[in-house]
Amino acid sequence: MLAPVNRNTSAPTPERMRQVAQNFESQVLAQLMQPAFDTVDTSKSSFGGGKAEEQWRPMMVEAFAAGAVRAGRGIGIQDMVLRHMIRMQDIANQPQETRP
Repeated sequence: MLAPVNRNTSAPTPERMRQVAQNFESQVLAQLMQPAFDTVDTSKSSFGGGKAEEQWRPMMVEAFAAGAVRAGRGIGIQDMVLRHMIRMQDIANQPQETRP
């Protein structure tokens, strides 16, 4: 499950930034996985298919993606996003006249 972002803190901790990067990767992976699940023939599924199953499918895809990312089986963008977040935080913490 994705944790909400707390915008009330002025300087996020490295652990919180890693969590946000992980959540972002989970969202991206879920978006990439969704078309594959849209092609599944649910009429033969063990859950009976239908509109009810169709409504819950996006949540299932998000859970699969989050689990894959937590297990280290994501698409590999978490570290890149985290590095960029740290770089942006460093720039924001510089005095205005020394910013690039």
